[in-house]
Amino acid sequence: MLHKKKMKRWPKILLTLLGLILIIGGSMAAYAYHQTKQTASKIYQASDQNAATKIKNQKPLSILLLGVDTGADGRTDKGRSDTIIVATINPTTKKTTFVSIPRDTMAEMTAKGKTSVQKINSAYEIGGAKTAKKAVSNLLNVPINYYLTLNMGGLAKIVDAVGGVTVTSNLTFTFNKTKIKKGTHHLDGKHALAFARMRYDDPKGDYGRQLRQQQVIKAVTKKLLSLNGVANYQKILNVVQKNLKTDLSFSDMKGLATNYRAAVKHMTSDQLQGKNANINGSSYQIATTKELNRISKKLRTQLNLTPTKISNRETRLNKANPDFDGITATNYIIYGADSTVNYATGTYQNNQSTYSNHHYQPSNSGQDQQPNDNNTFNMPN
Repeated sequence: MLHKKKMKRWPKILLTLLGLILIIGGSMAAYAYHQTKQTASKIYQASDQNAATKIKNQKPLSILLLGVDTGADGRTDKGRSDTIIVATINPTTKKTTFVSIPRDTMAEMTAKGKTSVQKINSAYEIGGAKTAKKAVSNLLNVPINYYLTLNMGGLAKIVDAVGGVTVTSNLTFTFNKTKIKKGTHHLDGKHALAFARMRYDDPKGDYGRQLRQQQVIKAVTKKLLSLNGVANYQKILNVVQKNLKTDLSFSDMKGLATNYRAAVKHMTSDQLQGKNANINGSSYQIATTKELNRISKKLRTQLNLTPTKISNRETRLNKANPDFDGITATNYIIYGADSTVNYATGTYQNNQSTYSNHHYQPSNSGQDQQPNDNNTFNMPN
């Protein structure tokens, strides 16, 4: 009898937690156990990183949430991850933290043996979720245990499956022929997608969009906690299996369902802040070393890890650009450290800057350096 009670309870918790993680999931009746397991197997992608012991031992963990810009507006290519959120879940403190990373943040990434400095949303396009996990982990000095990706076309369907969401817009705008008025509204999938995607008409740009995306995540999670009825469950399962991928196994999900539910009710949000920069003719966001350490400390503390000072390619490049302030000085030099893509032309190019009189000279010293007497600069490794 006790076993039967547990069987009824955990499928409901399972999809509720999935909803927390990236706008998915729902509650399940006991007889839907088999359908839940089938869905989990369809969205699962094996990973070379096994964090199952963390879940088994009820330790804090992190999940990278990626909203991929495909499945909407007729797009079918692999796409970039224009929504990037690190979620940390701590079953002891019973808290969940969301930290959004701007899509244009400069970050180092490696895929197929090639290292480059790109906008961080390119990591998914270059090497999939695996490369995105490594890029975010290296940027913030935080372990990323799991990932979930959801294409933007699936977002509207998920919102419709839960009966719409209530959000508050601080401005009136039109995106993709869909108008959102200032104020609090109950939105269907089409309008929620427009609310979450608009960027250019927001005075805060991508940062404003991140706040709206976090609103949608929280709103859907609240709806998931109150859902009833098998029809809703099945709708959600159908949408999930067609639009989401994760390296959380079915066993991992059961562990989350059993031990991490309390964290659903205590959610906080933050954003990695950046400064406007120009790198090889493309617009970037540069997170200062101070800001990187702030976010790193916050996430590591949530994961019960000791905060440590970040030392990576990004912090060394920050040191090599002492005059950059993102306001009066926006040209940011990366001194041939890697290759980047010129986003205006879509082509790779050398990072020897046209905005500086410094000239690149290779160095294997691995030390931060300043321009020498000949006005040259050795590459920071």
